[in-house]
Amino acid sequence: MTRALPRTPDSASAAWQPPPASPHPFLPKTFTALRGYTRYQLAADLLAGLIVGVVAVPLALAFAIASGVSPEKGLITAFVAGFLVSFLGGSRVQIGGPTGAFVVIVYGIVQQHGVDGLAICTLMAGVLLIGMGLARFGGAIKFIPYPVVTGFTSGIAVIIFSSEVKDLLGLRMGTVPAPFLEKWQAFARAASTVSPASVVLSISSLAVLLLWPRVSRRVPAPIVAILLATAAVAWFGLPVETIGSRFGNIPSALPAMHVPDLSVHRIRELFSPALTVALLCAIESLLSAVVADGMIGSRHKSNMELVGQGFANIASALFGGIPATGAIARTATNVKNGGRTPIAGMTHAVTVLLVLLFLGRWVSLVPLATLGAILAIVAYHMSEWRSFRTLLAGPKSDVAVLLVTFLLTILVDLTVAVQVGVVLASLLFIRRMAEVTNVEMITREFAEAPDGTMLGDPDSVARRRIPAGVEVYEISGPFFFAAAEKVKDTLNFVAKKPKVFILRMRNVPAIDATGMRVLDDLYESSKRHGVAFLIAGLNAQPLAALDRSGRLDRYGRENLPADLDDALARAATILGAGRTP
Repeated sequence: MTRALPRTPDSASAAWQPPPASPHPFLPKTFTALRGYTRYQLAADLLAGLIVGVVAVPLALAFAIASGVSPEKGLITAFVAGFLVSFLGGSRVQIGGPTGAFVVIVYGIVQQHGVDGLAICTLMAGVLLIGMGLARFGGAIKFIPYPVVTGFTSGIAVIIFSSEVKDLLGLRMGTVPAPFLEKWQAFARAASTVSPASVVLSISSLAVLLLWPRVSRRVPAPIVAILLATAAVAWFGLPVETIGSRFGNIPSALPAMHVPDLSVHRIRELFSPALTVALLCAIESLLSAVVADGMIGSRHKSNMELVGQGFANIASALFGGIPATGAIARTATNVKNGGRTPIAGMTHAVTVLLVLLFLGRWVSLVPLATLGAILAIVAYHMSEWRSFRTLLAGPKSDVAVLLVTFLLTILVDLTVAVQVGVVLASLLFIRRMAEVTNVEMITREFAEAPDGTMLGDPDSVARRRIPAGVEVYEISGPFFFAAAEKVKDTLNFVAKKPKVFILRMRNVPAIDATGMRVLDDLYESSKRHGVAFLIAGLNAQPLAALDRSGRLDRYGRENLPADLDDALARAATILGAGRTP
């Protein structure tokens, strides 16, 4: 439900309406969304951007720390990438910045390749995103199977929560191990170092985060929790770790642009995680854009959104940031507070910049236990446990994809989880398609059903007279590599050689190279045994595929009748019995 825009009694004619979508797929929404712009919408966008910017600050800090980098990198990302996502993207209300989806992969990259390796990876992901957008892959992202998305999202949520246990409990330990099992073993060894002050602060912060929305949704709960927790730590002198005590003071300026070392070896080494970052960015940003479309009744440009995300990630890498994408929660907050154009998103980015420039010394006082509580809430919402539970009651193949992706995300690596999940889902889909493809001897079926049960179909063989020496087989379903052997085995008619063999393909929507090879084998076998080979009822795709490969002329165009009646007439001619009535 969209929020009404502020209006005055004499502004009825000035009410802003979304302009029609631009026909150009690569024109950013900024250049079309401001047509007919009014001062009332400007006021609403500025207010929404300010609120979202305030919400983004604690999340940017928390995501950066959880990713294994210094907190200011989260603020840099929220400003640089957030501004460009709004300015160059394909959605009018998308809010970009660091998100929880990247925590796992970024932490792993930093641990293995360092911060410079992360910059290279983010830069490469940006280039890949631009390529995906220009290649018009925006619509293809929706083909990522839902169990895969749910599996790795739920796995990420578990890992995010696990990464915050140290700060939630105030454990005194060194660097938290990256592997999941080793991480919990380290927590168990450090259990005796739990800080009562950190536990109390974590529980209090969680209570504020859960209860404050019942009091007011205008003032973001994370900001209230941070202000109260920071004041409590300063007032009572609580012995808890803060951003400043762990990372030092927050820099009060943007870093100079730095181009990382793009050697061939590093590019090859980081290509796989960069591809994972690009896919995650594409999936989450387009999902967020779709959610936003439903809230404001608009339509985003998926390919332009990918291009905008690509430029945003490149700029983030050059200025020392981390990967960024569209943030569903912040985008929804923008819409609910009246944001309707990219001006709101750019205002959000400027708000984050002002915090970085002028409030850095105060940000250093924020207790890490409170940021851990904020990420615990984020992890809960990311877990999608209701969807997870629903999928567990679904088909076994979907359950297998879900659990494999979930467990690989937690126990192995997010990159491996996504790749294996997609491949497994694809193989299961291929198997399903092969199962729905069948071939049957419909002349025998007619002979075995003489009671007229087949007469309901006007195209049924039962309504036609089949000359002696003619066999009719029919294939139903896509004729592709997974079903080729099944069809070939069924069509092994060497033992009984008819004079005319008709293969009916009216229910074959598509054929691939393997399917055409099976037709070649049938044609050659028929030719060797003196059997006339006819293919009846070819649909558009199989007909075009056979034509492009030269098989229409090879088989003889007269042997490819349009329907069964023409095929029987052709059979009758071949048999020398005249035209069949």
